[in-house]
Amino acid sequence: MTGEGYKVLDEELKRLKSIERPSVIAAISEARSHGDLSENAEYHAAKERQGWIEGRIAEIEDKISRAQVIDVSKLSGKQVKFGATVSVVDEDTNEKARYQLVGEHEADVKLGKISVASPLARAMIGKEVKDVVEVNTPGGVKAYEILKVEWR
Repeated sequence: MTGEGYKVLDEELKRLKSIERPSVIAAISEARSHGDLSENAEYHAAKERQGWIEGRIAEIEDKISRAQVIDVSKLSGKQVKFGATVSVVDEDTNEKARYQLVGEHEADVKLGKISVASPLARAMIGKEVKDVVEVNTPGGVKAYEILKVEWR
């Protein structure tokens, strides 16, 4: 994962542990004080939320423990690989786009970040400027020309 992706996960983990977890514990305690737990919707909702929070904390801790953090700013080269920001043009529509190849959990197409495991990223890996890549999409095969490979 990128350093930025690691930072986002670490911040979420800190928020879950320092804000969300104590908040849900307080909510469970408050709901318990209302009496009969079998018919107490607040209690059941708080317990469900607690289960989700604990599951998410475990998931993030697992990802962080196995993470291999890559400083993209120290990478270089002409070939597309993990961390590269690639500018492409759709050969059919002449529509330009720019994507950074990131780890799976960091991917967010709206922010221009695609998973290194996505079909487009897999097609671009190892290619260089002016190479054309073809990607199978639900709407058929799309062809993209690589315009630029950057490292930021």
